[in-house]
Amino acid sequence: MEHTTRTIAVTGASSGIGEATARRLAADGHRVLLGARRTGRLEQLVDEITGEGGTAAFRTLDVTDAADMRAFVDGAVREYGRIDVLVNNAGVMPLSPLAALRTDEWDRMIDVNVRGVLHGIAAALPVMRAQGGGHFVNIASVGAYEVSPTAAVYCATKFAVRAISEGLRQESAGDVRVTLVSPGVTESELADGISDPDAREAMKAYRAVALPASAIAEAIAYAVSQPPHVDVNEIVVRPTASAR
Repeated sequence: MEHTTRTIAVTGASSGIGEATARRLAADGHRVLLGARRTGRLEQLVDEITGEGGTAAFRTLDVTDAADMRAFVDGAVREYGRIDVLVNNAGVMPLSPLAALRTDEWDRMIDVNVRGVLHGIAAALPVMRAQGGGHFVNIASVGAYEVSPTAAVYCATKFAVRAISEGLRQESAGDVRVTLVSPGVTESELADGISDPDAREAMKAYRAVALPASAIAEAIAYAVSQPPHVDVNEIVVRPTASAR
């Protein structure tokens, strides 16, 4: 594994996998720029990271806004001179049966989970190519490989992230690396956004064997740490006790 210091931008960094990833990568000596809508949490996280000797900054970020994402990437370049890795982590998961017709929640998942990733690619890819290389780490889900009741739209967005990541990998061979990380059930605030009562209750049982967010951060750190000629394309991480 390499120990080269990199500049890494993380979306959805105010909690869960994003927060754990920021902490882990900063502990590994990387410079991190953290983005999310909840700037109070980001400010506290940056204070904790810098207090432990790490290098971190933050910027408010709405991944559904393409201009905001461009400003986020530009902020990394202004702060640290370049952007080596973009972790497209921001996501939402308001599960419900299709028959519930929660179209506003469908739109929100498409906007955050799919458009957010595309906005990240559109903002960072030209910068990475101009500087001679870079790395996208896109966070999907085991839902990128299977579909379950109440999760049809969520899984569709994660199937899309998987397809986008593979297309980007094929088109970027030789200069930009692409890693898809697909967590199984993991401790996070995603389930807090489930408004459908049946789906919320089912998720409680499903999350009984949840992984800590740090387990996913470890997988991301592994992919990032590889030498430039090694591109870790897909990582699926599940709890040992989980059948799905």
